[in-house]
Amino acid sequence: MLSIYGRYCTFMGMAVLLLAACRKDLCYDHEKHALSVKTDVAADWEQEWERTYRVDWKNNWKEEWSREYDELRPSKATGIRALVYQTDGRYVENNLNADGGRLPMEEGIQALLFYNNDTEYIVFGDLSSSVSASVTTRTLTRGNFQSLHANERTVNQPDQLYGSYIEEYEAQRTLESVSLPVTLRPLTYTYMIRFEFSAGLKYVALARGALAGMAESVYLQDGHTGAKTATVMFDCTLEDFGVEALVKTFGVPNYPGDHYTRVDGENRYTLNLEVRLSNGKIKNFEFDVTDQVASQPRGGVLIVNDVEISDEEGQEGSGAFDPTVEGWGDYIDIPLPII
Repeated sequence: MLSIYGRYCTFMGMAVLLLAACRKDLCYDHEKHALSVKTDVAADWEQEWERTYRVDWKNNWKEEWSREYDELRPSKATGIRALVYQTDGRYVENNLNADGGRLPMEEGIQALLFYNNDTEYIVFGDLSSSVSASVTTRTLTRGNFQSLHANERTVNQPDQLYGSYIEEYEAQRTLESVSLPVTLRPLTYTYMIRFEFSAGLKYVALARGALAGMAESVYLQDGHTGAKTATVMFDCTLEDFGVEALVKTFGVPNYPGDHYTRVDGENRYTLNLEVRLSNGKIKNFEFDVTDQVASQPRGGVLIVNDVEISDEEGQEGSGAFDPTVEGWGDYIDIPLPII
């Protein structure tokens, strides 16, 4: 039998083990239950491909068009990049999933910038400041292409880009998590371009184009575009009415970011269509679409009527063209940072 002293020692040892276990459990749950910054981003995506200005395409969509209006809506992104700007000038980057999640940050006032992190052709510039953070897209050249506008860079279409900005957020230490709703809105817009043929479509084997005069960059903070212009290159598909393309851009240059609509009368917008005929001939068309783009500064539908290829042009030569052969003039993608 244990002495009273021995039983006392055994009891005290068990008590120490129990207390240690309790302390261990408390340590494991300390962050969850202690006062700390617990901001949970709840992300929502605005899946719009154009902004209604003078033309309301959503309510005036043509039944004869093969695409539906909602087909052009962009998909949600697969992830979010969150930039937390602190008052001392520092900023921290974090990645969240598409629905959001816990955003690590310190206590105090900070600015928050969000954008999707799944882009390929977007080129980011000056992210150190939320005011100057902007994006452009990669330079893209095309064999034998003649510039539509002098001194414009020819560029790839930007990826679908979303953004959201909170100028001032006060992060506080709390016991419970705090939900922060964030709506990511599009910063790129789509133009559905229709080249409607009146004759000679049967002679066309390949088609591609370019849209000149568009914004070269967009600012992440509020979505306003820079003043510099660029020519956006794109491929086309052959349809029963002619040639069609879906083209993403940042919209028109020098445009406000608060959805206030105005048009800079000095801007000019030009469409190029390059077709390769079945006989191997290449034919270029240029169209002034200034009025159409000005009335649709952030996405919409651009229509060119009465495109024609004569029988003489289409039947000239042997007609033995193979559309897979070289000589069409490949695109060359050149990554360039913002200057």
